[in-house]
Amino acid sequence: MQLTDLALQPARDRKRTKPQNLPAVSGLFDEGSRVDAVILSHAHGDHTGLLEWIRPEIPVYLSKGTSKMLLAGSIFAGQQNLPRSCQRNFEPNQPKRIGDITVTGFSVDHSAFDSLALLLEADGRRILYSGDLRLHGRKPGMARRLIAHIQKNPVDVLVMEGTSLSRTQEPPQQTEDELVETLTNEISDCPSLVLASFSPQHIDRFVSFYKATRKAGREFVADAYGAFVWHLASGQIKIPKLSLNKKFYTYFNQSFERSRRRSSARICEPIQKNRIELPAILENPKRFVMLFRPSMMNMDFNGNFPHGTKCIYSYWPGYLEQPEYDVLKTKLSEVDGKFVQCHTSGHIFADDIVKFVKAINPKHVVPVHTIAPKRFQELFPNAKLLSDGMSCCV
Repeated sequence: MQLTDLALQPARDRKRTKPQNLPAVSGLFDEGSRVDAVILSHAHGDHTGLLEWIRPEIPVYLSKGTSKMLLAGSIFAGQQNLPRSCQRNFEPNQPKRIGDITVTGFSVDHSAFDSLALLLEADGRRILYSGDLRLHGRKPGMARRLIAHIQKNPVDVLVMEGTSLSRTQEPPQQTEDELVETLTNEISDCPSLVLASFSPQHIDRFVSFYKATRKAGREFVADAYGAFVWHLASGQIKIPKLSLNKKFYTYFNQSFERSRRRSSARICEPIQKNRIELPAILENPKRFVMLFRPSMMNMDFNGNFPHGTKCIYSYWPGYLEQPEYDVLKTKLSEVDGKFVQCHTSGHIFADDIVKFVKAINPKHVVPVHTIAPKRFQELFPNAKLLSDGMSCCV
């Protein structure tokens, strides 16, 4: 049984030339041993960035929501498109035999829609890969059900994500529902337009902004990317359908308008019923909360925001090192506006990692998705640190 991570860097951040340092997994990227499948836990680029280089005959198993987010990312974010012919639907809680391994996916709460943890069983051994997850989101029952299932038959190895163990820039810890109240207060306190800066593929955060917008008595404006993601998700979860929602508008920003994507009826048809233009927003800015990305600062607003505009930033704080945010802050200050951070992590808090690992109670815990693996040795006496190419400890 061999595990690998298809993550070097997101496809949109690199040239379309084959990387020289692909993981040395025989048969995955070139001829060699037979590879029965690739299984995706979720659609984030650091987990899918090497998909385009795997051998085309290898099937890719993924959840329905992950397939939808890959589609949206390929259309709007320059990410790799995964042909439908390569995809195999992977339903949660339904064991699937792949080669000589039985794999069961379990829904987990993460900042990517329809994420999975993966239980792998073969040769009398059991490995649980946590995927990326959190316990402070809107669906805590997912983790409880996963833990309850594993406790009936403990695993030999827990491959555990540890992103938060190395982060020092995290904002105060909040649940997703607590964040809604923070967002509501920030929106209500603004006398002008509110710009919402977050990933539209983070459906829970999207819902948080939408709820806060409605609680503050305003109306939400998404760009084409956000509206398309909302449309895709609404076919799978209980959120208001765009066609029935008169308080949800779509603005086709200049980046979208200047691209050939605007000619696609498949994209435009389901999202343009409540289309709104920028002059209508600027005529009464305090009426709206608007999904925003820094490129819109010049391409749409020509560097001039309405007086008193507030931008609410809801990403990982580390992205603020990008120079475009310094320019944005300057432009906001010129109109007596504000830039505020309102965020809670898509990854499990450090304290919750301890709770989760103790609840799973594996024979061994192997850290992944962290730059602080030695923290696991400090926290767990059964931690095993593995490098690429090393055999697992079962």
